[in-house]
Amino acid sequence: MTYIAIPIPTSSKKQDIQIEVTINNQKQAQHYKVELFYWEDCQDPKGHRADCLSEMLSHHDPNWGLYYIGAPTEKFVPITFVEKREGGKIPEV
Repeated sequence: MTYIAIPIPTSSKKQDIQIEVTINNQKQAQHYKVELFYWEDCQDPKGHRADCLSEMLSHHDPNWGLYYIGAPTEKFVPITFVEKREGGKIPEV
């Protein structure tokens, strides 16, 4: 799979992103969402952040696959998810 980068404006709230691409005259739609996971929402906010992130992601909607973990800040980490297609597969572009 190859990748292209599309700049998305920074936001302090959840973002719902729908993208349609045409590759060799074939259209494909992709559905992404960016959510902010706040460190203060961890069961143990003073604990290791990797454990915190793992715990928060374990409760996430299974119809969405983890796509990208953004650069964390002192307050939160932005996570990008891609909607899974039929059969639970993450789409390939």
